[in-house]
Amino acid sequence: MDVHDLVWLLLPVAAASGWWAARRSARRRASGQNEYNPVYFRGLNHLLNEEPDKAIDVFVEMLEVDSDTVETHLALGNLFRRRGEVERAIRIHQNLIARPALTSEQRAQALLELGQDYMRAGLYDRAENLFKELRQSRMHVPQALRNLLLIYQQERDWAACLETAGELQRQAGEDRSVEKAHYYCELAGAAERQGQHKQARSLLRKALSEDPRCVRATHLLARQAAARGDTEGALRLLCDSIEQNPDYLPEVLDEIVSAYRSQGQQERLRGFLRDTVARHPNQGAELHLVDVLRETEGDAAAIDYLNQYIARTPSLLGLMRLLELQCNTPGGENDSLLQQVRGQLRLLLQERAAYQCGKCGFEAKTLHWQCPSCHAWGTLKRRPLRETK
Repeated sequence: MDVHDLVWLLLPVAAASGWWAARRSARRRASGQNEYNPVYFRGLNHLLNEEPDKAIDVFVEMLEVDSDTVETHLALGNLFRRRGEVERAIRIHQNLIARPALTSEQRAQALLELGQDYMRAGLYDRAENLFKELRQSRMHVPQALRNLLLIYQQERDWAACLETAGELQRQAGEDRSVEKAHYYCELAGAAERQGQHKQARSLLRKALSEDPRCVRATHLLARQAAARGDTEGALRLLCDSIEQNPDYLPEVLDEIVSAYRSQGQQERLRGFLRDTVARHPNQGAELHLVDVLRETEGDAAAIDYLNQYIARTPSLLGLMRLLELQCNTPGGENDSLLQQVRGQLRLLLQERAAYQCGKCGFEAKTLHWQCPSCHAWGTLKRRPLRETK
């Protein structure tokens, strides 16, 4: 932080210290004393001479902890933390906690603030200990649990996440079913990687019992079924996931098409794709239907369908597929212009963020079950094929 920025940051601190000094001076005058505090003017002198660290020490020294200044200390620490001056925030809150004059409520508030300072500094072990202390003291429990949940997610301790989310549900009445379902999915993934397939299935069923709309759990169960050779069971689960959340269709579409093809069910696949295009347009089924039309009716029918689709729904993916078909038709394979445009489109698609968080707007090229920006679960979805910007 630039020293001039810090000077402006310290002006409210100086004002708070001046107010406190004036209040104490007024009390002394009322009791017959007539003193002023030269320490305040020394702090101002450091501030004007652009010596912010010395000014901080002076002002904190002036703000002796008593019933009148606890809130000022807390506000000062919060101010520094918001501005990224975490070390200064920690020093202020530590100084506050060390004072024996605090009430239990004031100490609990200071512990909560210090824990958040430690989190901001990445000192998760220290923060966790403070939040556990608050939980045991039964003070500021919901805030402590929410912060513990953030820490456990950062550490990928999914069992602790489950326990803490359940406690939050009981203590604060918050619905944490969506997060708990994803925690079960994370645990199932770890079990699957260790070859514990039965345990993984049990955890995925628990995920669905927490959140019946958890498409992630259904998709993982479908992949398990496919790995066991149960193609029909996998296909049924994949179709169930579409009913759970149609926005998830693009994530399972390739696997559904592959399952139908592996069973040699071309007509059933064609019917599924036509039905899906009608019910969930612009989600990618159109491009798979182009492949089926090309196989059953030839290139001309596929190109005609694709031209009609692009006219209704402008799409880079649709245009890319059309150029591929055109380049593969007789006389088109040596068309250098088509090949050049096709290559440029491929680059554009590679650079395009395919996913976006419905909560904070974060964009990503790959699917994240937890948004890296706002940390919400299950909010990233694939953008539709139609270009909107």
